[in-house]
Amino acid sequence: MRIHIATDHAGLEFSEDLQEHLTREGHEVIDHGPTSYDPLDDYPAFCINAARAVVADQQAGIEALGIVFGGSGNGEQIAANKVQGARAALVWNLDTAKLARQHNDANVIAVGARQHSIDEAVLFIDAFIATPFSGDERHARRIAQLAEYETTGSIVGHSVL
Repeated sequence: MRIHIATDHAGLEFSEDLQEHLTREGHEVIDHGPTSYDPLDDYPAFCINAARAVVADQQAGIEALGIVFGGSGNGEQIAANKVQGARAALVWNLDTAKLARQHNDANVIAVGARQHSIDEAVLFIDAFIATPFSGDERHARRIAQLAEYETTGSIVGHSVL
């Protein structure tokens, strides 16, 4: 699988360690930056580029997911979710990693590098990658509603004020 990664300065070490782990697991890893430590870096472009690449790959039929890191993961998740077609979930434990895929068909996860050890992050990420979308009708329906709102600003049959 192709895995797109982005971070800010707080997650740079995690990103480097994770790239080694994912490569050993047989994944193709694409790093969207940064490539060096800068405590004043701005993460939005890195995370947006990673999310755009995931969406583009998936639209082209390439199996791909994304992982973004930051101090908390919150800002990185917000940035990734600005990309049409990205469904980024903040992951903080094993259950949220699995549910992000099973229920939300998330294609990007955000992990707080200052909140977790590298071992915990690897556990979450491996679970995220290994867990398939359940395909349950209710989850597919909700994902379709989100995509509809994202492209049209409304959801047919539902009041969105």
